[in-house]
Amino acid sequence: MAETNQTRTSPRAGMPMRRGPMGRGPMGGGGGGKAKDTKGALLSLLSYCRSQAGIIALALVLAAVAAVFTIIGPDQLSRLTDYIYDGLSTEIDMVGVRNVALLLLGIYLASAVCNFVQHYIMQTVTQRTAKRLRGDIDTKINRLPLKYFSGNAAGDVLSRMTNDVDMIGQAMSNSLSNLVTAIAQFVGCLIMMYYTDWILATTTVLSTLIGLVLMVVIMSRSQKYFTARQESLGALNGYIEEMYAGHDVIRILNAEDEVKDTFSSMNQAVKDANFRSQFLSGLMQPLMTFVGNLGYVAVCVVGAWQIIEGNITFGVITAFLIYTRLFESPLRQISQAMTQVQSCAAASERVFEFLAEDEMEDESGKVQHIESVRGEVEFRHVKFAYPNAPEKEIIHDFSARVQPGQKVAIVGPTGAGKTTMVNLLMRFFEPTGGTILIDGVPTTDIPRSNVHSQFGMVLQDTWLFEGTVRENLLYNTEGVTEEQMVEACKACGIHNFIQALPKGYDTVLTDNTAISAGQKQLMTIARAMIQNSPMLILDEATSSVDTKTEMLTQQAMDKLTNKRTSFVIAHRLSTIKNADLILVMRDGDIVEQGSHEELLKQNGFYAELYNSQFEQAS
Repeated sequence: MAETNQTRTSPRAGMPMRRGPMGRGPMGGGGGGKAKDTKGALLSLLSYCRSQAGIIALALVLAAVAAVFTIIGPDQLSRLTDYIYDGLSTEIDMVGVRNVALLLLGIYLASAVCNFVQHYIMQTVTQRTAKRLRGDIDTKINRLPLKYFSGNAAGDVLSRMTNDVDMIGQAMSNSLSNLVTAIAQFVGCLIMMYYTDWILATTTVLSTLIGLVLMVVIMSRSQKYFTARQESLGALNGYIEEMYAGHDVIRILNAEDEVKDTFSSMNQAVKDANFRSQFLSGLMQPLMTFVGNLGYVAVCVVGAWQIIEGNITFGVITAFLIYTRLFESPLRQISQAMTQVQSCAAASERVFEFLAEDEMEDESGKVQHIESVRGEVEFRHVKFAYPNAPEKEIIHDFSARVQPGQKVAIVGPTGAGKTTMVNLLMRFFEPTGGTILIDGVPTTDIPRSNVHSQFGMVLQDTWLFEGTVRENLLYNTEGVTEEQMVEACKACGIHNFIQALPKGYDTVLTDNTAISAGQKQLMTIARAMIQNSPMLILDEATSSVDTKTEMLTQQAMDKLTNKRTSFVIAHRLSTIKNADLILVMRDGDIVEQGSHEELLKQNGFYAELYNSQFEQAS
């Protein structure tokens, strides 16, 4: 079983949760092979922030105002320089100097205040957006069908929630306001320079034009490497998560060298993508420095000629030296901001690609619910093929009727379709043909949540999260008394074990807690008993326990299944002798059905399976 009702719901408030692996499959993100749409990803991000458009606009206006105040400064410095220069031969006008100095102080103070407010606003907006994105991704995870997780690595999904969302947040925080400030400063400087002297302005623009052209060329070449960086990082995270989860198996199979080689290859891919994207974007900084220095030289040479000709004053040269720096500075900021925008585009593409994945059918309009379930289940000519391989039918024509309170065992060789049938019963997948009914009501007419609430599940793969024993036992279950919880643990034979833990039922379970696989399995059985659902699904629930513990567990299971419709998937046929009905599956069909004694008398496929296990045991 790949998923349970419990893994599809959120934990109770205040309860820590560790989400287990969501699937195994090819490395990389969802929607592999889709055309990349960088522009569309940025538009999606802008649309996503539409609710905060007003406050963002205010921040951008403040950024532009701060840039304008910064631009006005050099013009006043030119006046101040002229006051001092002209006064060297006569007397310095101290009143004029004071007035200009006070004006400059007010201008730069206003610029600082505007910058502070806009940075505060953008940080607030950024954190709100990142929080909302993480919440939407978490919500999306619970709306995606199982087919998505069977084809995508869990680590890649986590990378979208962490690395990609963080990248978007950093880019929004640093690049958006800087980009607006730089553009406003660039345009303002251009206007002020031509207002002051068109010859020096043209000199500055021509010297800077070289940098602009090269910057555009570099940006157009480097975007693909930013996208490759985010994708390769997601793939690496997925591989690390998968290998960490299977660390013991890797050791047993002596596969360390193969894992190291694969990791090295993927790590090299991340390094190459990082190097190429950062190298190309890093060229912009020295390029803009060179352009700025070239502008200084050009202004000094042309300005000196202008002074000799008597066309400008010394104060104009002072102003233009500052304008040259201010004119080159926004180009540097634009180059840095565009680097972050490229990273943001690559991250946004992955995040919104995930948010755009096809979800399970919206069932808000389904009002039919089943209450006080009797437990009658009918499979009526059920057929099924996985969505990614519709031509390969797994279940051909499955029909069976289960009476309320019956214990039904589903047996058969690997690949016969046993777990698939339970997945269909729980509506993790939908049949491609036929109908499944609970108490005479088709499951497709009932909301999934209502179907899930009717079943307790115990799976072969145990699922415990990092929390106390009590929180694990009472997971997503309300109204359970201490006595009921303890009684369930006693029935499963784990009460004494739990009491022996350092803090008993309040002991926090972590990866370092000394607890065996069999004890974990018994805890999941106790959790199902506490849940007290009208129907049960047991998928090889005693596979992790020893023979003695199995006998105790079997008694607990008999008590658990008493007067409840239960479906038991079993490979160890000795554990289902007391089943009311045994369905024997082979290649997606029921080939035999009946009680244990009846099937042995038929001396058919079931008898062959049972005798082969008996011979192996002996």
